[in-house]
Amino acid sequence: MIIAPSTRLKYRLMTQQDGDLLAELDSDPAVMRYITNGQPTSREQIEQFYLPRLAKFTHPQQGWGLWHCSLLDDDTFLGWVLIRPMNFFEGDMEERDLEIGWRFKQAAWGKGYATEAAKHIAEHLAEQNKMDYLSAIALKDNLGSINIMQKLSMTFLKEGKHTGPDGPVDVVYYRKAI
Repeated sequence: MIIAPSTRLKYRLMTQQDGDLLAELDSDPAVMRYITNGQPTSREQIEQFYLPRLAKFTHPQQGWGLWHCSLLDDDTFLGWVLIRPMNFFEGDMEERDLEIGWRFKQAAWGKGYATEAAKHIAEHLAEQNKMDYLSAIALKDNLGSINIMQKLSMTFLKEGKHTGPDGPVDVVYYRKAI
């Protein structure tokens, strides 16, 4: 699947060759605050855990994967938008309920890039009839991500536990019917 550029950004699916970009993004403690309590992800973790995990859920025809987001003008990497079925790693994958998430460099914060990218990618998938629901999760105090969810017209669904790579955490779930 190809997604055309939006107003300021262009997109492509990330591949196994993007380990350096993932490591660069995850090396900032501020970026990782709500993911690993600010612990940077090592290059070894990227290679041994995150890239194999990315390979499992990337499906170009469906639009699943990490969408590399860069500036249209000069191709500067800003971050990524995640698209994959909800509960992909929990064993009860829901192909028509797509999880959306994002991680952007601190230099990109406050400029609307994550919202622009998430909205553009979600709209493209909806036009392709790839989903019935768009869902997202965040730690309860991650107000930046919750704000983006609300800008995507998602509404609060529930509070609950989410089991990620580092174990269960308390999260909020947001969802939008398509």
